[in-house]
Amino acid sequence: MKITLQRLDDAFHLEAANEEGLTVTTDASPAIGGHNLAMRPMQLVLVALGSCSSIDIIHLLNKQRQPLRDFKIEIDSQRAEAIPAVFTDIQLHYILFGELDDNKVERACRLSMEKLCSVSKMLEQSVNITWTYEIRA
Repeated sequence: MKITLQRLDDAFHLEAANEEGLTVTTDASPAIGGHNLAMRPMQLVLVALGSCSSIDIIHLLNKQRQPLRDFKIEIDSQRAEAIPAVFTDIQLHYILFGELDDNKVERACRLSMEKLCSVSKMLEQSVNITWTYEIRA
């Protein structure tokens, strides 16, 4: 896996591209001279965690033929007061839509967070990660 970053302005706006040419941009906060044109790197860590886990859960529920109509995650986090301001706690709340089996949803979420999600496994050594879920018909 290879990522290339290219500066887009005279401040902190960057574009990251993967080997297939897909891109995402990042920026810094205005407090340090950024222009707030894109997500910040620590926000992207939360996006990576949520995306990785989403893929697991959606894939597992599809394999179990669960009629998942829609899917959403709300992620909250807390960071250390000191520099570096690493994450200390991350809470994920999964919201799944459809006539779903509660046991299968709980198992899919648990498998993702405890065994399958590479981002979760990487972060769990230094961050307290918790999760909850709800099913909405």
